Amino acid sequence: MLGKEENEIRFLGTAGARFVMITQFRSSAGTVLSLKDTTLLIDPGPGTLVKFASSKPKLNPAKLDAIILTHKHLDHSNDVNVMIEAMTEGGFKPRGVLLCPNDALADEGNAVVLNYYKGLLDEIGVLEEGGLYAVGNLELQTPKRHVHGIVETYGLNIKVRGEPMTLLSFIADTLYFEGLEQYYDGAVLVMNVAMYKRREGVDHLCVEDARKIIEARRPRVAILTHFGMTMLRNKPWEISKQLSKETGVEVIAARDGMRFNLNPFI
Repeated sequence: MLGKEENEIRFLGTAGARFVMITQFRSSAGTVLSLKDTTLLIDPGPGTLVKFASSKPKLNPAKLDAIILTHKHLDHSNDVNVMIEAMTEGGFKPRGVLLCPNDALADEGNAVVLNYYKGLLDEIGVLEEGGLYAVGNLELQTPKRHVHGIVETYGLNIKVRGEPMTLLSFIADTLYFEGLEQYYDGAVLVMNVAMYKRREGVDHLCVEDARKIIEARRPRVAILTHFGMTMLRNKPWEISKQLSKETGVEVIAARDGMRFNLNPFI
């Protein structure tokens, strides 16, 4: 069983976009960050609870400190209520933190977090542009609202409390906009790259956007995830190799179940 002494990112699922999610061509489960005795679950999409139960070593939801929704789309939020129930051991041990945009809580008729489960939590933090949040030994920042349809969407910068360096940045779903890369300075940069090429009217990053961000930011490692079908058809592992050659930055394509060790960056 994963203990809190681990410092790693575990990609339970790497699916992006509707078709990959509904076919489960790749898993649409969330991402687990375990760092400095603090464990976060980010974007628990469909299948997250199943992946917790079937992972080796097994993941225990009762060890979670917080659940984070970058936005309320189904592939990022479907399992949020069941994961709150699991985190609180069936609701018998209310605890933990939920961080999410306001429209995941209060959008009348469209809130994804049910009222009953709100009552099982120690704290609910509402994500907003320029927000700063503390969970356990970590400090999280949401520097800029993303462009992703009408839903509120935020990426994350994550630091160890008391440390000046941003250890980890997550660029969640967004259309590329001028200056996006300026907001994310993590030594490890995780990006949702759903599309191989840009498509008009689709608010997601493509490979060219990822290249631009990597070249501008030059993180120590960039990790691509959240792949749609055009990415999968073009082999993300080959795309990552090419981006590494072109940028001089180590670029990795995430795989379902992949564990990325953060100890070298701490």
